[in-house]
Amino acid sequence: MIWRWLERHADHQPGRIALRFGDEAITYGALAQRVAAAADGLAARGVRRGDRVAFLGQNHPAQIVLLFACARLGAVQVPLNWRLAGPEWHFILADSGTRLLFAMSDFRAAAEAAAPPGCTVLDATALPEGDPVPAVGQEDDPILLVYTSGTTGRPKGAVLDQRALLFNALNALHTFRMTAGDRVLTVLPLFHVGGLNIQTTPALYAGAEVILHPRFDPDAAFDAIRDQRPTLSLLVPAVMQALTRHSRWAGAELSCLRGVGAGSSDVPVELIAAFHAKGVPVQQVYGATETCPIAIVQTAEEALAAPGSIGRPALHVDCRVVDSAGRPLPPGQAGEIQVRGPSVLRAYWNRGDALTADGWFATGDVGRVDEAGRWWFADRVKHVIISGGENIYPAEVERLLASAPGILEGAVVGRPDPKWGEVPVAVVVPSEGFDPAAVLRHFEGQLARFKHPRDVVAMPALPRTALGKVATAELKAMVAGAVRGA
Repeated sequence: MIWRWLERHADHQPGRIALRFGDEAITYGALAQRVAAAADGLAARGVRRGDRVAFLGQNHPAQIVLLFACARLGAVQVPLNWRLAGPEWHFILADSGTRLLFAMSDFRAAAEAAAPPGCTVLDATALPEGDPVPAVGQEDDPILLVYTSGTTGRPKGAVLDQRALLFNALNALHTFRMTAGDRVLTVLPLFHVGGLNIQTTPALYAGAEVILHPRFDPDAAFDAIRDQRPTLSLLVPAVMQALTRHSRWAGAELSCLRGVGAGSSDVPVELIAAFHAKGVPVQQVYGATETCPIAIVQTAEEALAAPGSIGRPALHVDCRVVDSAGRPLPPGQAGEIQVRGPSVLRAYWNRGDALTADGWFATGDVGRVDEAGRWWFADRVKHVIISGGENIYPAEVERLLASAPGILEGAVVGRPDPKWGEVPVAVVVPSEGFDPAAVLRHFEGQLARFKHPRDVVAMPALPRTALGKVATAELKAMVAGAVRGA
């Protein structure tokens, strides 16, 4: 039971710092007290085992308090991506049957507008009070319901239990050699399992210190490295690029960092090299929302020995590469990556089992294993666009594109981008009254801004396969070629 982590650390080291947030330093003793009080307050509001409780806002200690308070009660936290639009929040809240939505002040009005009937919106920094109640949460109780965009255009809720977070933490401790003496700088959003579970919750399991930032800001990150001397941090390529291109990079002294984790998409080798040149190993972490997310990892030694590899299976995870029929492939052959272990989800919310009969999760990603046992990422089976660490599924964007003015048909593909890795582009067959600017405006307020197409490319017809499906690979090549030829 993950709620017990904080109680035990409060027993053994109550005065040790658990969280730093701005000028606030929260000890393990104080954090455990806040969690217990929050659980009492949730119970007073009628929250029981299995109930869903959502959080909306940028990174804040309140989200961590709420997570562990839910764990005490056997309730489930639903972390909402604050970058989404109101209709997207509404769908998640309604689909999950969320009872309470705790919103930070900046999001309170938007939360009120998005909340479906039966969902009460409360101030995230003023958790309700109540009489003491016993901690009843168990290892097999779901604790996180994290929505990830689906290939059908509707997000799916991945259900992760408390046992999954425990074994994920053990995987992280092994990967990063994390101990109570570490200081973890968290700049990535906690609404993703990456920002939450690759280093942040594992640090609290280890009794380490988490330096929590509301969101990534390069100057704040450089200040924290200089003044608070973190030993570990987790980054994505867009953040790595922002740091390496910043005016402070050349003079930055990073010797405090024993390593940085990196993931969410392919990490360009030149970014890895920039950190390695400053003596900081870039340890790639491969996984998915459904794997909590740690699945394949690099140790610091592997990071230096094989830049670009995603590493080897984590300590408590099995991984394999299979062909289209699900048969395991030998080293050197590319196929779909599958993952199995106690940190993997069991089901999608209201959608049934997510695993094969023998317990494997099919990631939809293509990879291979070399003769040395190192794993390499190859491609995305599902054509997901990864932009700045955010997953964008074309089908979701295409649902809205179909109703845009002045087009007969359209598709959405990723186009290489030097800053974001990829950006979505709408490829359309125009009709009377076609106006590219009007097509782009069509997405305002309907989808998160990072999912909006950055460009509209008009074509006389979309390339199609013999079966009539849009030839996505050909379309992507045409769009990329048009940019190179410009």
